[in-house]
Amino acid sequence: MKWLGWLKKGLAHPVLGLCFRVYVGGVFIYAGMYKINYPVEFAESIAAYQLVPYWALNLTALIMPWTELVAGVLLVLGLRTKSAAAVIGTMLVVFSLAILITMVRGIPIGCGCFTSMDEPMGWQTLLRDLVWLAMTLQIYMFPSALRTEGRLFKYLKEVGE
Repeated sequence: MKWLGWLKKGLAHPVLGLCFRVYVGGVFIYAGMYKINYPVEFAESIAAYQLVPYWALNLTALIMPWTELVAGVLLVLGLRTKSAAAVIGTMLVVFSLAILITMVRGIPIGCGCFTSMDEPMGWQTLLRDLVWLAMTLQIYMFPSALRTEGRLFKYLKEVGE
């Protein structure tokens, strides 16, 4: 049982949270920037999943990249980290479910995560998203180093605090 306390202490370390925050935030900034620049290609990637109604494709292709970008920037800067982690975590759950459903249905498409020319999805794509989800949960659960929120917005409470 001693190792359980050691594991929790390691997972709660603020520097680990900072590393996860910058990494996951950077991934979402990168992914959002590409999609913002090529919304038509991204709408086609969404359509290939055959999960979003036709009437919602363009709206989804316009809103999702900006959500990724803003949440990623907030994570990297250490502002509203719990809120940004909750948004990114929710998106990762949706992405993981979409990948799993698409793989079960046998639709051979790229994930459309970073470019429209991605490799076909596989279990490694799902595993990657689940690892990012675990990192996001760590960001949400434990405070990280170098959060600027406490210094800039002393009177605003984080979600869940």
